[in-house]
Amino acid sequence: MKKNIKILITMAFALFTALPAFSQQITKFGVVDTSKVYNAYFRNSAPVRNYEKKKAEFQEEINKQTDELKKLQQKRLEQESNGNDAAAMKTEAEITRKKEYLTEYTNAKNVELESLQRSLQNSDEFYKKLYNTLSKIAESGGYSMILSLQDSNSILWYSTSVDVTNQVITELGL
Repeated sequence: MKKNIKILITMAFALFTALPAFSQQITKFGVVDTSKVYNAYFRNSAPVRNYEKKKAEFQEEINKQTDELKKLQQKRLEQESNGNDAAAMKTEAEITRKKEYLTEYTNAKNVELESLQRSLQNSDEFYKKLYNTLSKIAESGGYSMILSLQDSNSILWYSTSVDVTNQVITELGL
């Protein structure tokens, strides 16, 4: 009996000394849908709202100029039908001048909008914010690593419990 107790105590001691080796922290992974975060960020960001505002303003000016052209063309038709050829020619010159202005305005504003759009797409600000947010979520959630669903074709399956996408969007204030 003493021998059994001695063996039992030795086994218990061995078990308790081995426990720290077995209680190592399990690596915790998270995943994020960076495409979804990117779309949410740029849909709600001030630079995108500014881009959309400028785009609307430019379109409003184009619509205004187009309406003026239509009125001038109607005016010219009325002048021609009334036999007032001199006034019709003067109106035609004004139409030509306004068409040229509208073409130049449209081209210039399209270039400006394309430049704004390129700067939005190449924004380092977004990636800095994303990295800082992911770092905060990883540290507070105990994640050893957060993987992007877009950048890795090797993720064949993941539990939705490790998807931090919505948490990232919330942390970014989107």
